[in-house]
Amino acid sequence: MLSSQLKFPCAKKLSHSPYKYTEFILAKSTTNTITIMSCLLQLLSFFLIISSAASIQTPKHYVVYMGSSAGETAESDHLQLLSTVIPREERERISITNHYNHALRGFSAMLTDDEASELSGRNGVVSVFPDSILQLHTTRSWDFLDDNSNPKLNHGSYLPHKSTYDVIIGMIDTGIWAESPSFKDEGMGEIPKRWKGVCMEGPDFKKSDCNRKLIGARYYNVMHASNGNNTTQMRVDKSPRDTVGHGTHTASIAAGAIVANASYHGLAQGTARGGSPFFRIAAYKVCSEDGCPGSTILKAIDDAVKDGVDIISISIGTSAFLQPDFLKDPIAIGAFHAEQMGVMVVCSGGNEGPDPFTVTNAAPWIFTVAASNIDRGFHSKVLLGNGRIFQGSAINFSNLTRTETYPLAYGKDIAAKYSPIPEARSCYPGSLDPEKVKGKIIVCFDGFPVVSRTIKKLVAEDAKAKGLILINENDESAPFDSGPFPFTEVGTTIGYKILKYIKSNKNPSAIILPTVEIPGIKPAPVVAYFSSRGPSVLTENILKPDIMAPGVAILGAITPKDEEETASDGVKPGGYALESGTSMACPHVTGASALVKSVHPKWTSSMIRSALMTTATVYDNMRKPVTNGSASFATPHEMGVGEISPVKALNPGLVFETTTEDYLRFLCYNGSPEKTIRSMSKTKFKCPTKSSDDLISNINYPSISISKLEKSIGFLTIKRSVTNVGHPNVTYTSTVQAPMGMKVKVIPKKITFLENVKRVSFKVLFDGSEASSGYNFGSITWSAAQYSVRTVFAVNVE
Repeated sequence: MLSSQLKFPCAKKLSHSPYKYTEFILAKSTTNTITIMSCLLQLLSFFLIISSAASIQTPKHYVVYMGSSAGETAESDHLQLLSTVIPREERERISITNHYNHALRGFSAMLTDDEASELSGRNGVVSVFPDSILQLHTTRSWDFLDDNSNPKLNHGSYLPHKSTYDVIIGMIDTGIWAESPSFKDEGMGEIPKRWKGVCMEGPDFKKSDCNRKLIGARYYNVMHASNGNNTTQMRVDKSPRDTVGHGTHTASIAAGAIVANASYHGLAQGTARGGSPFFRIAAYKVCSEDGCPGSTILKAIDDAVKDGVDIISISIGTSAFLQPDFLKDPIAIGAFHAEQMGVMVVCSGGNEGPDPFTVTNAAPWIFTVAASNIDRGFHSKVLLGNGRIFQGSAINFSNLTRTETYPLAYGKDIAAKYSPIPEARSCYPGSLDPEKVKGKIIVCFDGFPVVSRTIKKLVAEDAKAKGLILINENDESAPFDSGPFPFTEVGTTIGYKILKYIKSNKNPSAIILPTVEIPGIKPAPVVAYFSSRGPSVLTENILKPDIMAPGVAILGAITPKDEEETASDGVKPGGYALESGTSMACPHVTGASALVKSVHPKWTSSMIRSALMTTATVYDNMRKPVTNGSASFATPHEMGVGEISPVKALNPGLVFETTTEDYLRFLCYNGSPEKTIRSMSKTKFKCPTKSSDDLISNINYPSISISKLEKSIGFLTIKRSVTNVGHPNVTYTSTVQAPMGMKVKVIPKKITFLENVKRVSFKVLFDGSEASSGYNFGSITWSAAQYSVRTVFAVNVE
C-alpha cells in the first residue's frame, strides 16, 4: 500500500519483494552531485515512511506469566497492570481474555509488541510470550499390553475394583460426546466429595449430559472457521460438545467404560475399554478444527487443578522446529505448577518422526509418550491382471470385488500438460490429467511430505479414479483410513514390482480389495514410524521420550459427525473408529498412571512415573528386543525406556522420587535466573554455586542421559537415589548392560533396605575412552526376589 503512493526515479522494482520499490540504484543519468543528493533524500524519505508504518503496531494475543500462585489473585490487579502499558486513548483494550489464579498467576490479553516488551521487564513478571496455536497429535490395545507384560494374565483381571481410590482424569482436548456408551456410569458410585468442578451448559449440552462417569465438562472461547453463505466466518462453539472427535476418542482410551462388540465397520471387533471402567473423566474443550490456543490450554490446566483432578492428559503440542523455551511454553508452564500441586501431567511426544530431535513436551516434569503398534494389522490386497497378489496396508471399505478389474496407470504416465514428473508421480494437486485418470486405478509415490495421504486420495477421487495404490518409500506408516474409496499402501519392494508390471504390459489392470483384519501380527510392539524421536532439542541431559504405548490403529469412541463421514458403505460404524498418533498413545499412559494411582493413592506423580518406567518392557511378542519400522533394534531415543507394562508397575519394588527441588535445580542448570525460579516456586530457593547444563544429568530421574562424555576425562560420576516401596527388609544387587567399549560401574553394587532405611543413594560411573563416538545405550538393573528395577542410560561419547 505504501509503495503505490511513492514515485522514485532512482528506484527499480524487485519482483519478489513485498514492496513495489525496495532496491535503490543510481541510474546512468544521475551522475551529478545534485541528482545524487536528490536520490539520497528520496531514500531517506522512503525509510522514514517505512519506519513510521512499522511503529503503528497491531495488538496481538499475549500470555503474561507471573509465576506461582500465592492464593486467589483478583482480576482487578491484572487490569491495573495492563492500564500502565496501554495508552489511555485505547482503554477499550484494557481487558483480560484468560485469568490464571490457582495453580499459577498471570493472564492473557491483547498487546502490541512494545507493550509486551515493557510488561516483560516489570517486577513479578516471569515471561511474556505470544499466544501460539498448538495442534492435536492425532480395546484390543489394553489386552495387548496385558498379554505382552504377562502372557498368563486373564484379560480384565487386574482392573481396579470400584472400591479403590476414585481417580479423576482431566482430558484437555476437543471436548467430549457424552452420549457415547464409553461414558456410561453403570455401576459407579457417588462422585468424590473432593470434586469442585462444573458441568457447563451450551445450546447442545445440558448438565444432565454429565453423570457419575463424566463428572465435569468445561469449554473456552476458542475461535474457529465456520463456512456458511459462501463465506468463511470465525465463530465460537459455546459448548463442551466435541465436534472434532479427537477428545472423545482419547477420553475413551484413557478411561472408557466396558463396551461389548465395539468395532469400526466390523474391524477390530471386541470389547472396548479404557484403563478402568471406574475412572472418572472431566473434559476441558480447548481446541477446534483450527488448533488449540496455548493461552486456553494454560487456563484449562489451571481450572483442572482447581477442580480436583488427579491426572491431566494432553495430546497436543507445538512443532518440533518451533519449540519455545520451557518458560514460554504454555504446556510446560501449566504442567510445572500442576506438578507442584500434586497433579500428574501426561503428554504426547509428537508425530514428526523418524527424524531425531523432534520430540516435544519434553520438560522433566511432563511424562512424555512415544507411539507403537499392537499385534493387529489391517491389510488390503492388490490383485494384478497377471494373477499376482500383493498385500498392502489400509483401512478401506470399498465395494470392489475380484470379478472385475480396472485399467492401471502410473502417475507420471497420466500427467497433465506441463506438469513436472516429480509432481505427477506423487499425485500432487493439479499434476494429473483428469481425462487420463478417469476410470483407472492409479499408482503414485508418497513424495512431497507436505501433501498428505488425505490430499492424494482427494486428488484421485476428484479425477474420478477407481482407486489409488500409494508407494511409501519409507516402507512403514500407520494404516490410512480412506473410507469407501479403494486405497492401499505398499512398500518400495512391492511398489517397483507393480510399476514393472505396468511397464511390461500393454493393458495393465488391477483391483484393490476391501480391508481385512489380521490378528496376531509379529513382531509387536514396533516403534511407530511417525512417532517423534529424541533427544530433545531443548536439553539432551533428560532422556525423552520417557516411555512408549500403543498408538497405531487404536479403536476408540467417535462423534456421530465422524460416523456420517465414514458410513458410505452402508454399514454403521457403531460409534467407534480407528485412529493413529501419539495422541492415542498418551491416554494409554494416562490410564496406566491412573491404575497405579488407584492402588497407591498416596504416591506422588514422580513415583507413579518411575514405577511405569522402571518396569517397562523392551521385548516384543517374539521375546526379542523391540524394533523400529526399519527392523533395527529400537533405541531409547525412539521408545524411551520401553513399552508400558501397567500390571508390573503396581509393584515396582523401588522408585525414583523426583522432587520439586530437582525441577528447580534443573531450571538453574538450564540457565533460568534465580529470581525467576523463586517467582515460579514462591520459595527462597538458591541455585547451586555451580550451575551448568551438564549437571542436569544428576537430577533424580528414572533414566540417565549424558549429552557429552569426553573420551579423555576418564570416569564421569552420576548420582541417583531410590526409595523402597516393596518388602521392608531386602537387598538389591545391580547388573549392568553396557555397549561394547563403554565402562560402567555402580557403587555400591548392593543396596540394603531395612524398616528404618527407606531411601538409599548410589553412584554410576561412565568411562567412554574406548567406546564408539556418538550415543551409546544401555541399562542398570537392581534385582531382589520378584523385583527387577531397570534404569536406561543414553551417553553421547565425543
